[in-house]
Amino acid sequence: MAPVSTERDLRLDLFRGLALWLIFLDHIPSNAVNWVTIRNYGFSDATEIFVFISGYTAAFVYGRAMQQHGFIVASARVLKRAWQIYVAHVFLLAIYLAEIAYVSSSFDNPLYTEEMGVLNFLKNPDVTILQALLLKFKPVNMDVLPLYILLLLWFPPMLWLLLRAPSLALITSASVYALMWLFEWNLPAYPSGTWLFNPFAWQLLFVFGAWCALGGAENLSRWIHSPVMIGLAIGYLVFAFSIAMTWYFPRLAMYVPKWVGDAMYPIDKTNLDVLRIMHFLALAIITVAFVPRDWPALKSWVFWPAIVCGQHSLETFCLGVFLSFAGHFVFTEVSNRVVTQIIVSFAGIAIMVAVAALISWYRQAERRGGGPRPPAAKPGYAGGEL
Repeated sequence: MAPVSTERDLRLDLFRGLALWLIFLDHIPSNAVNWVTIRNYGFSDATEIFVFISGYTAAFVYGRAMQQHGFIVASARVLKRAWQIYVAHVFLLAIYLAEIAYVSSSFDNPLYTEEMGVLNFLKNPDVTILQALLLKFKPVNMDVLPLYILLLLWFPPMLWLLLRAPSLALITSASVYALMWLFEWNLPAYPSGTWLFNPFAWQLLFVFGAWCALGGAENLSRWIHSPVMIGLAIGYLVFAFSIAMTWYFPRLAMYVPKWVGDAMYPIDKTNLDVLRIMHFLALAIITVAFVPRDWPALKSWVFWPAIVCGQHSLETFCLGVFLSFAGHFVFTEVSNRVVTQIIVSFAGIAIMVAVAALISWYRQAERRGGGPRPPAAKPGYAGGEL
């Protein structure tokens, strides 16, 4: 495989930042603003975007390290990043539990603990904390980081294979996905059930993103830009949109043949249903076809808020989890009017942008060691794998 490119694609930061905004909106229950998110108009949602781009950027960062410094050094860097995300997850969990427990007790509303899945923590804190450290106990909205930690732990040997036999690596990942469906593999959760995001399934999208970063996207470019492929992608998106409309307008379901419904449902998010993968791929094809890498607007102020959030995705995601419960609290205890929902949603995104901008400003000032400059997205930016 050719050497890993050193030029960063700003589209990755843009769409990862947008995905973080959509995840934040989707995490707030009874939020009218989340009608703008893609989950309402097709089979996939922002999670697929986030996982794919995370795999792409992980290969972008660590693939170059493995080529230059070897397997041991690159693996150590991957594991160090996994440890950093694990620590961030533990700190976020502690703050999140404290936030929920405080609000629940202060407003004498135990429903918060049930809604957010922390009732077991309050009943058996000693056992629950241990299970949380083992990534088995995960309150509502806390499932993404444990998934990413496991994907990183598995990534060094897969990255080694991707650099030497990319087709074999992708086939191996697809085989694990197929075996998951055949043998119903998943990891146990606490106090019951299994992981919401099955790592045996979601690794396929992560590895596919890494495969694209290491030359696969260039190999597919001729097919992606073909009129036939674009037409098929548009057709599938129209089909998915039509099916999604039957979820909100039941009368439309009569126009869907019974055999189609029997073949589709359930569209499983936990195990990353094939229909969800195809929907994401259709969105990706349309995006690549109509948003080129050198699109001048990527460097404009219009997209800078999303780009800066995408460049600091770990901090932005953690903040979004915290803010989503704060928004839920406002809707429950203060006001649930549509105006309030709009204000809270935009305020949350504004806070995420402000924090990401502050981090970007500080890091640039620290690197230069002189007077700080306003944060700006640059094509050569090489950090922020998550």
